Amino acid sequence: MGRKKYTKSREQLKPDSRFNSLIASKFINCLMYDGRKTAATRLFYDAMEVIAKRVEGAQPIEVFETAINNVKPNIEVRSKRVGGSNYQVPMQVNRKRQQSLAIRWILQAVRGRSGKATSQFLAQELMDAYKREGAAMTTRENVHRMADANKAFAHFAW
Repeated sequence: MGRKKYTKSREQLKPDSRFNSLIASKFINCLMYDGRKTAATRLFYDAMEVIAKRVEGAQPIEVFETAINNVKPNIEVRSKRVGGSNYQVPMQVNRKRQQSLAIRWILQAVRGRSGKATSQFLAQELMDAYKREGAAMTTRENVHRMADANKAFAHFAW
């Protein structure tokens, strides 16, 4: 059986063209469905324009980055098998996983809605996360609440 090794990032991600932001480029790639990157890019930039119109005094990329940072979880529960029993053990989340979970939760909240254009929902969810509200923030709070409830099993985190 192989040893655990750390993997290197295969390819460097290029920043997006409009905001020159790596996190925006990563978000566009996660938003992309079925290889349609231009459609995902258009959705993202349309949402940024909606945010620019609705939020006064803040750049849309700052709203986006703050929203991602607000949704990032600090702690999560991981299942650990000890002595024949499975325990939900609270553990710290590393930076890369925090970012990917935040992006995943925001997109899950956006895709869970139906009715209007996706760019409208994306803009609304990002503004909600900026204000520490919305479905993505609810998911984060549920994860934190679960970790807090299972604090008794923290000694199994080795």
